[in-house]
Amino acid sequence: MALGERGGWDKSESRYCGVETDFNDDMPHLLSFNLSSGGFDFVVASLMDPNYRPSLMEKDIGGGSHVLPFAGSDLVLSPSQWSSHVVGKISSWIDLDSEDEILRTDSETTLKQEISWASHLSLQACLLPSPKGASCANYARCVNQILQSLNNMQLWLRIPLVKNDDDTTDFIPSGDSWELWNSFRLLCEHHSQLSVALDVLSSLPSANSLGRWLGEPVRAAIIHTDSFLTNARGYPCLSRRHQKLITGFLNHSIQVVISGKLNHGVPSVSLDSALDHTGTNVESSQRHSLRPYLDYIAYLYQRMDPLPEQERFELSYRDFLQSPLQPLMDNLEAQTYETFEKDSVKYIQYQRAIGNALVDRVPDEEASSLTTVLMVVGAGRGPLVRASLQAAEETGRKLKIYAVEKNPNAVVTLHSLVRLEGWEKTVTIVSCDMRCWDAPEKADILVSELLGSFGDNELSPECLDGAQRFLKQDGISIPSSYTSFIQPVTASKLHNDVKSHKDVVHFETAYVVKVHSVARLAPCEPVFTFTHPNFSTKKSNQRYKKLRFEIPSDTGSAMVHGFAGYFDAMLYKDVHLGIEPSTATPNMFSWFAIFFPLRTPVCIRPGSPLEVHFWRCCGSTKVWYEWCVASPNPSPVHNSNGRSYWVGL
Repeated sequence: MALGERGGWDKSESRYCGVETDFNDDMPHLLSFNLSSGGFDFVVASLMDPNYRPSLMEKDIGGGSHVLPFAGSDLVLSPSQWSSHVVGKISSWIDLDSEDEILRTDSETTLKQEISWASHLSLQACLLPSPKGASCANYARCVNQILQSLNNMQLWLRIPLVKNDDDTTDFIPSGDSWELWNSFRLLCEHHSQLSVALDVLSSLPSANSLGRWLGEPVRAAIIHTDSFLTNARGYPCLSRRHQKLITGFLNHSIQVVISGKLNHGVPSVSLDSALDHTGTNVESSQRHSLRPYLDYIAYLYQRMDPLPEQERFELSYRDFLQSPLQPLMDNLEAQTYETFEKDSVKYIQYQRAIGNALVDRVPDEEASSLTTVLMVVGAGRGPLVRASLQAAEETGRKLKIYAVEKNPNAVVTLHSLVRLEGWEKTVTIVSCDMRCWDAPEKADILVSELLGSFGDNELSPECLDGAQRFLKQDGISIPSSYTSFIQPVTASKLHNDVKSHKDVVHFETAYVVKVHSVARLAPCEPVFTFTHPNFSTKKSNQRYKKLRFEIPSDTGSAMVHGFAGYFDAMLYKDVHLGIEPSTATPNMFSWFAIFFPLRTPVCIRPGSPLEVHFWRCCGSTKVWYEWCVASPNPSPVHNSNGRSYWVGL
């Protein structure tokens, strides 16, 4: 049964909690006890008798054929039970990098036998034991070989979440378990099906060090019972840091697995207290010894903040790569307009900015006699026209509006809206590209909604430079300025999704994406700023910026898969709009981040700055970006000219 109901809508896999078990050749009983009596959703169970060694078996039977000591045949459970409720646990004794040749050979043979059996059972995943030493080359080679012929099954590599400091362990000389994972996955060329299962121990690394894992393919968090504290009533609980870590995992669709023995003197279960996390009464004699740990994880899950409406809307877009809109080249469809028009927060900000501009433009004593000429360029289906009229009504100012729109389909809707609302005397509709229109008079205020995820990537500078000729010399542009930002991120899922296309072009494409399973490795840095109106004689919108990022020293080493891009816009005076994380406008969903991938991920280490170069390039008919890493390891210049933004004129 799932962990319960979380406020809001949540159908992620993190609702399901598993338990790690010892070898048991009675698989039906093992499953029934842990699922029915224990309340767990799946078991992480050994598939092979831990005493089995291929070399001993061959010696005992003289080289003849033999039956492998698996935990029952495939018939003891139904196919759906195997695939839904069992994660195979590969024998923990295997050591494919051992100096002992017999052990190394036995390990390789057993690994392949167990993976083959798990694949035969149609298991969704298998848990691989953690590498035994600093070198894991042969282990990774064998896993890579297996992955090349594996169908859909995931392999979870067990990695202990070791504290990252000056201490070392026998198998992690750097003291940083991320280094162990990174070494292994770099040796596995085919690693899209290779994931991580983190062993959560009683001691945790720093917050920055933990944050790296959110961008890695972590599928499970195995929390040991000795990591739990004891509360005043004698029940298991977690420290505040562990609570924050586990809820963070749950929010990123990472499943929790309970491992270990009962380490707490849980009080005798009374009839009133013998309720599981679903509210079901459980007999004391049938109660699973690890049930209190499961109930505590369920408690953490159920008290997580409900998913707000915005997050529920964005769920299906999380970590999904999309090509940016090109409204200057393409006419938007009705469904796209409908989605953006639902973003009430955005239009409230615009209405505030327009209201402030009207008050500054027209003194109170002239409010009844002076009419402000306002032009909405790129009017779409009219939301900014409505926001402008509402701002005029709030401030008691008179308006004359020109609604300029190049999309003939949107113009049809605009005409219908003006007739329906009775705006004919106030609003004039112009069906034309703003750059080609000859305005009959100059505007006091120019309002536009041309911003992209990176600020200028939907060609707002080119459009407004062409439109500002009909703005008065002292006129106001809304927005008045906007700045793009980037930050380095670990984003293994996004990288693998781009890599799956198997060409360079997709690595030289900037994608719009609702980033979720990413690790933000450093604060954002500003890239390009544009100000409007721009009456400068220098009209080139080509830009270049060199950026330097410092990764916090307690983060440890990390992998940079690319850069997340954002924007922040000043609409007018103190009214801003944006998605840059530190200043993002709350509850706004019109823009997701933009992702600039790297063909080859760059590994950065503590104390080693990351130097990045960005270009905004302009041709006669198109605009594109170029980017590269200069240090610590130079990358090729990524040139998005093949996926450029067309100016269209």
